[in-house]
Amino acid sequence: MAHYDFIIEGGRYFDGTGAPSSIRTLAIKDGRVAKVTDEAIDHAEADRVIDASGKWVTPGFLDTHTHYDAELLVSPSLSESVRHGVTTVLVGSCSLSMICSEYEDASDIFTRVETVPRERVLPILKEHKTWSTPKQWVEHVKQVPLGPNVISFLGHSDLRVGVMGLSRATDLAIQPTEDEMQTMERLLKEALDEGFLGLSTMCLKWDKVDGDREWSKSLPSTYAKWKEVARLNRLVRQYNRVHQGAPNAATPLQILQYVRECLGWLRRPLKTTLISQMDLKGSAYLTNLTRLTSVFTNALRGDFRWQVLPTPFTVYADGIDVVFFEEFGAGEMALDLKDAVERNELLKDEAYRRKFRKFYGEKLSPRVWQRDFGDAMIIDCPDQSLIGKNFEEVAKARGVHVVDLFLDLVVEFGKKIRWYTTVGNHRKQVLKRIVKDPRSLITFSDAGAHIRNMAFYNLPLRMLKLVHESIDEGDPIMTMEQAVHRLTGDQADWFGIDAGKIREGDRADVVVLDPSGFNQNLEQVHWGDMENFDLQRLVNRNPGIVKTVIINGKLAVDEEEILPALGRDMGFGRFIPAG
Repeated sequence: MAHYDFIIEGGRYFDGTGAPSSIRTLAIKDGRVAKVTDEAIDHAEADRVIDASGKWVTPGFLDTHTHYDAELLVSPSLSESVRHGVTTVLVGSCSLSMICSEYEDASDIFTRVETVPRERVLPILKEHKTWSTPKQWVEHVKQVPLGPNVISFLGHSDLRVGVMGLSRATDLAIQPTEDEMQTMERLLKEALDEGFLGLSTMCLKWDKVDGDREWSKSLPSTYAKWKEVARLNRLVRQYNRVHQGAPNAATPLQILQYVRECLGWLRRPLKTTLISQMDLKGSAYLTNLTRLTSVFTNALRGDFRWQVLPTPFTVYADGIDVVFFEEFGAGEMALDLKDAVERNELLKDEAYRRKFRKFYGEKLSPRVWQRDFGDAMIIDCPDQSLIGKNFEEVAKARGVHVVDLFLDLVVEFGKKIRWYTTVGNHRKQVLKRIVKDPRSLITFSDAGAHIRNMAFYNLPLRMLKLVHESIDEGDPIMTMEQAVHRLTGDQADWFGIDAGKIREGDRADVVVLDPSGFNQNLEQVHWGDMENFDLQRLVNRNPGIVKTVIINGKLAVDEEEILPALGRDMGFGRFIPAG
């Protein structure tokens, strides 16, 4: 009988701690890294030998901002992430876990926000959701044949709705009773005892509820007064866990509330991560504000990290259906209308168009979208003469205001006119400065959500390519060891989980990748099947980079191919508790 399950030999070995890399051979047995050596190991001692010559051997990457909550119930391979070397994913982000609320409530607070069709998610939750407490959810997940490992926040919107009901939780006039607050605290404590990473909250008002009951109200977490959040944070602080939040983009100074909670003053600092630090085209000054927030908070012994997407933030849209139209009144009015006929009548109304033009022309108010149709490229349309042009070009050719042109096209073609724009992280030098900050989290892929709007499933590869190019250009952002660390051990240590390193004795979550594959365009998107959803979604395909992925000592990707057992057999991913 072979002594080892795998030998991975001759690769450039990164252990995930940031220590210098070197050529090493790894032996894996029973789900653990059994040996790391610079000497050869007899091939007869292993069931399988993987030649990593000329390649990198790294810990599996962590994706610490996903929305796979529904998908892992019916498509637990989560192969769109695993194929890019991700071996641990975090769910329950943005206040949107699916733990405490009833199945319809859980669907309605998730589907419009994350733009996964309600008609797909609701039946899945109706069939599979048998739990209503964190402990019950963990027990369920332990029976699921997970692809990657799973870690989780408890979402505040989910918690609030589970205790108060959807209607009361989305009513500004109603705050939780003392009994309800104690129930929320009990459920949060149970979650922390079970190993949840902490609490996720939401203050961004444009994230809206789906369904017929409380349609278009903001997420329940946004209705909470800060004293409610602070009270829950006492428990998070007590366990030394993490508060993930999202400030209201329309009121940037709200960040100070998070800073105050993070510092704690006479208490232990509260680990805090916020969404997101980005070089926005429409609000470039926020880059300096967010940087100062981090410097100030951490200088005062806080433990604060912005989430940073290490690539241009490019968003695709079908007609007017894209979330950043929610950030100003006229766009919000249109998206609040479900009926296409009613919406088109609104879009044709001259008074409405005047209002839209007014919002579009404002350039000083905080915004995510730069409100520039000249910076929006049409990529699909029944009128093929428009493809490859931006809206401004078409408007000038027709002699109309660009807003009128856009609204005319939406009325005529609806969702059949497809376009994209890059909202932020467009200046490479600025992006390099942002990712260089060691007190940021390299994350925010939103994997599993916004399935027609964006695809950052290969986020770790984009980060590695950015750093690799900077080294080749003679102006390194950081070392490759530091880059791997930022995607692996750094995040695992900060969240307090057993992951992200491949030293002797560590769990064998291992990636073998070929850095020569970085010469391709990693920002390109493709259409791919969303398994068991009967949908197509935007994905990434990067042949020639990730050769092998091993999760808990089991082969998940072999010669770039997802193995059929992933998501079907037990023994790959597992729930990893914090602490």
